[in-house]
Amino acid sequence: MFSVILPGRPCLTDIVAVDPQPNGQATKFAFNFPLSPSFSEIVVFCLPGTVLPQDTAAAIYIQYPGSEFQFIGALANEKPSSLIKTAPPAGSQSQMMDSGVVTLGISLEPVQVVAPQLAALEAESGNGNGVNGTSTELVKQTPQQKGITTKVLAQRIVGNAFNFLASFASSDPANRGQEVVPLKAFHDWWSKFERRVNVDPTFLEREDPSASG
Repeated sequence: MFSVILPGRPCLTDIVAVDPQPNGQATKFAFNFPLSPSFSEIVVFCLPGTVLPQDTAAAIYIQYPGSEFQFIGALANEKPSSLIKTAPPAGSQSQMMDSGVVTLGISLEPVQVVAPQLAALEAESGNGNGVNGTSTELVKQTPQQKGITTKVLAQRIVGNAFNFLASFASSDPANRGQEVVPLKAFHDWWSKFERRVNVDPTFLEREDPSASG
């Protein structure tokens, strides 16, 4: 359902269901990854074809070694990806760097529960444009073109990112030749994508999103 990207590392897809149910409909998931090498940003996104249950958001939490889980953001059908700035608790990173493991938790929760947490996070960050410079709004108010589903929009967002970042990928011998993408490429894609949305909020809803340049 979800994937995580840390700059300079392979894309994480080994998600674990924390609360598997008899019907297979888990609501809590986790990624575990080493704290080293250090990072200050992560990208969390819904995989193509993922549709969250109605009126549900995917709350994102992070737990550093020796710390409690901390709410850091959320995804929704109308917001299927997020670039999040984060860092270990002050003074603890050097002690945990060699052996520390980070857990990123994703929990499907009612939008009414997640929205106040996002608002509080925005207030704490002191950023009038939302958390990390992006909107905290979980349900976009821009009407969609008739016939365009959330699933299609999510696929186009991920496809837009993949097409842009693919040209920056290079093989990393330290990770068995897996392809990695530099941090600057993520910044460039995110900035370009946000500018385009600001200029033309409906470009992803058109039949051919690339037609507008």
